[in-house]
Amino acid sequence: MNKALLSVLAVSALAGTAFAESPGMAAYAAVPPKAEQCPACHGENGQSQTENIPSLGAQQPAYALIQLYMFREKLRSSDIMNGIAKDLTDDDLHSLSDFIGTLPKPNPPADLGDPVRMEAAKALVDKEHCNSCHSADFSGRDNIPRIADQREDYLLQTLRDYKSNKRAGYDATMAEVLQPITDQQIVELAYYLSRYRP
Repeated sequence: MNKALLSVLAVSALAGTAFAESPGMAAYAAVPPKAEQCPACHGENGQSQTENIPSLGAQQPAYALIQLYMFREKLRSSDIMNGIAKDLTDDDLHSLSDFIGTLPKPNPPADLGDPVRMEAAKALVDKEHCNSCHSADFSGRDNIPRIADQREDYLLQTLRDYKSNKRAGYDATMAEVLQPITDQQIVELAYYLSRYRP
């Protein structure tokens, strides 16, 4: 792991704590100038309506900060995001990630899911301890992302990309966790997580 990324991880851990404890940050509502283009892909109020584009609403600020940094430094590949992030300053990264954390959480799909599939996927989630790192309600914490209410297609693609190592994380945790998981189980995990209700 390079020294610059280690620095951002340390800063992001502190940022997550500050965000949680500071009433001023929690009330942050001003749209940073460089966030004005985000709704075009990620949707109004952070709820994506576009296939394979994630919803950003209520995402953990520390996680968003790391992802924006990775896009800027081309440690994560996306032509659109690499282009958008290349000129972002460190201050921009912080203001954007803090703003993302203030967006309302996305609405889950109206479809509650097939009870048999939901129960089977829940057993897999419990077995693999997904709710340990990502929190019991899958809202994430610190530099671990919120996956509750995320788009099913995005979750499916992301899980497949982690398993195949197409998507590099800032550590190897997700690739390792997913190695014994079959593709059909990945399909069921994405189905469950996108419809989970606490």
